[in-house]
Amino acid sequence: MATKTLEPEVSNTDFQSLEEKVYRTIELLKSAREGKANAERDAARLRTQLEEREEEFEQLRAELVGLRKEREEVRSRLEKMLKQIDLLTAAESGA
Repeated sequence: MATKTLEPEVSNTDFQSLEEKVYRTIELLKSAREGKANAERDAARLRTQLEEREEEFEQLRAELVGLRKEREEVRSRLEKMLKQIDLLTAAESGA
């Protein structure tokens, strides 16, 4: 009794095609990994920049609050001086 083996015949062309596909897949994987590393590096850089901008924003906000308070104080002092000037000029014109 003769046994027949059922081995699929793989031609040299089929093997080369498969080999090319494997190499392309490897290159795609390398490219994807490189892209991922670049994206992670960019994300880290952007997070750092965002933190710096948030700190700068808070400093500017505090400075703005201080300047507004100072402006109100100056306005109040100016109004007080103007009232005194009005009183002096009113006293002179009434005298």
